[in-house]
Amino acid sequence: MQLAAVILAAGKGTRMKSQLPKVMHRVGGRPMVEHVLLSVKKVGAQKTVLVLGHQGELIANLVGDRAEIAYQYEQLGTAHALMQTQGLLGNYKGDILVLCGDTPLVRPETLNELYRQHIKQGNSATVLTAILSDPQGYGRIIRNTEGGLEKIVEQKDGKPAELAVKEINTGIYCFCSNGLFEALAAVDANNAQGEYYLTDIIQYYAREGKKVGAVVVDDPEEISGINDRIQLAAVEGLLRRRILERLMLTGVTVVDPISTFIDDSVEIGPDSVIYPYTFIEGKSKIGENCIIGPSARVVNSSIGSGVTVQNSIILESSVADGCNIGPFAYIRPGCKLESQVKVGDFVELKNVRIGQGSKVPHLSYVGDAEVGSGANIGAGTITCNYDGEKKSLTVIGDNAFIGSNTNLVAPVVVGREAYTGAGSTITRDVPSGALGVARGKQKNIDNWAAKRKSGDQ
Repeated sequence: MQLAAVILAAGKGTRMKSQLPKVMHRVGGRPMVEHVLLSVKKVGAQKTVLVLGHQGELIANLVGDRAEIAYQYEQLGTAHALMQTQGLLGNYKGDILVLCGDTPLVRPETLNELYRQHIKQGNSATVLTAILSDPQGYGRIIRNTEGGLEKIVEQKDGKPAELAVKEINTGIYCFCSNGLFEALAAVDANNAQGEYYLTDIIQYYAREGKKVGAVVVDDPEEISGINDRIQLAAVEGLLRRRILERLMLTGVTVVDPISTFIDDSVEIGPDSVIYPYTFIEGKSKIGENCIIGPSARVVNSSIGSGVTVQNSIILESSVADGCNIGPFAYIRPGCKLESQVKVGDFVELKNVRIGQGSKVPHLSYVGDAEVGSGANIGAGTITCNYDGEKKSLTVIGDNAFIGSNTNLVAPVVVGREAYTGAGSTITRDVPSGALGVARGKQKNIDNWAAKRKSGDQ
C-alpha cells in the first residue's frame, strides 16, 4: 500500500494577530506544523506535501527536506489548495491523507485507523468525523436514511435541520488518488463563502456512485484547531497534559501537573521527581532519580542521573551524574559539569568545564574556564575573562583551593593543589602547590574611631 500526506497550511491566520505564520506558533515546544509532520511520518506516509501561502518561505525553511512544497498564492478554499498539489501528486498511485497544519493534537493512531478503514471499506474518500455537544462553526455530516455519508454542509450554508446535527467534519480525509484531481476540477464555488470547498467532493462522489465513508474519532479533543491566541493556549494545555501523563506512565513523578511545563521532545528517566513551576524545554534529556525544581528551567541540556536542580536555570549545557545545582544558580550555554559537582546559590557559570567533585558553593562568577577535579572555588570568586576586546581562558588545576573574593585575571593558570589567598587579585600564574597572594599590606590606625567622632581625624 502506498500513502502520501498533504498538509494544508496556506492560510493567513489573521485572528492570531501575529507577523508569524499561524502554523509556526509553538505548542508543546514545537511549531504546530511539526506535530502534524511527526504524526504523518509515524503513520508511514512515503511522501509528504505541504501547501503553503502566506509567508510560505518561512515555513518552508523550517520544514526543510521533511516535505515537498506546493504554493497556493490565492486562498480560494480547501479544494483549491489541494488542487495545487497536482504537479507533485497528479501521477501518484495510492492513497492521499489530507489534514490541516493547525491540528497538532491529532494522534498517529487516529490517522492509522482512518487509513485502515479507508482501505478495508474500499472507499474513494473517507472522512474523519467527531461528535460535539456544540458543533457551532463546523461543517455538519449529513447521512442518508441507511446511515451512509451523503454530504458535508458548511455552517454558513446549512439549513436549520442540518445545523442541528452534532456530527461534524474534522477536515481530515483519506482519498484514493485515482480520479481525485478530476473531482477537484468539478468543484465550484457556489456557496456563501465563494470558495472551493474540499467537502463538496463527498457529495460529488456520492452522486457519481463512488463509495464514501466516515470514521468517528474517539476523542474529539484531537481535532481541536487553532485560530487565535485563546485556542492556542487551550491546545497548549491539552498537549501539556498529554505529555505529562506519558511521562508519569513511564515512572516520572510530576508533583503538580497544573504548574509544570515540559516540551514534547523532552526525555526523563524513571523515579525522577519534577516539582512545581518547572520548565523543561527543547531537546533536554534528564536521567533517573533526579529532583528538578521547584522553579527550575532546563533548556536543551543533558542531565545525568541522581542530579538535584533547585530554583536554577540551565541552558544548553551538560550535567553529569550526582551533581547538585542551586538554589539560584545560573548555568549559561557551553558548560560541562562532570560527576558530583556542586554549584551553589547565586553562582553563574558560562562556557566552563568543571571536573569531578569540584565545588563552586556560592556567590561566584566562573566564565571561560577549565576547572580540574576536587577543586574548591571560594565565595565571591570572579574569573575576569573579558578585557574589552577578547575573552581569555582561566585554568584551575586539580584539588586547587581558590580563596574567597579572589579575582582571577585571565589568561591565568592556578596549578594543581595550589592556593590563592582570600581577597587576592591574581594576574600571574600560580605554580602547582604554591600559594598566590596579591593584596595590599594591611595598615591599622589606632584610636581612629574616637578621633573621627571628635573631629580630630
